[in-house]
Amino acid sequence: MIFIAVRFTVRPEHTAEWLSLVGPFTEATRAEPGNLFFDWSRSVDDPNKFTLLEAFADDDAAAAHVQSDHFTAGLATMATAIAETPEIINVTIPDQHGWGPMAELAPQM
Repeated sequence: MIFIAVRFTVRPEHTAEWLSLVGPFTEATRAEPGNLFFDWSRSVDDPNKFTLLEAFADDDAAAAHVQSDHFTAGLATMATAIAETPEIINVTIPDQHGWGPMAELAPQM
């Protein structure tokens, strides 16, 4: 599995519309056959910071994503709204197929 976390700092004037701006990119990526998840979160400490967590089944799926037309279009759109270069973590996790249960925590009844 290819796991990627990207932290974006958005210009304040684009913060309210950020999820709409990245909406087409998000939908197209989620529809890719090798995409496992593509989820946005917003910082509780800084309303201008968003984090994208994404995963792809393998190197081929990640490469297809980066080579897609919607990736190119998404970057062009995001470039008009970000305040600084995003920070990224990109790792390969061997023999992993996505989310699993957390051993240390379970709901209490």
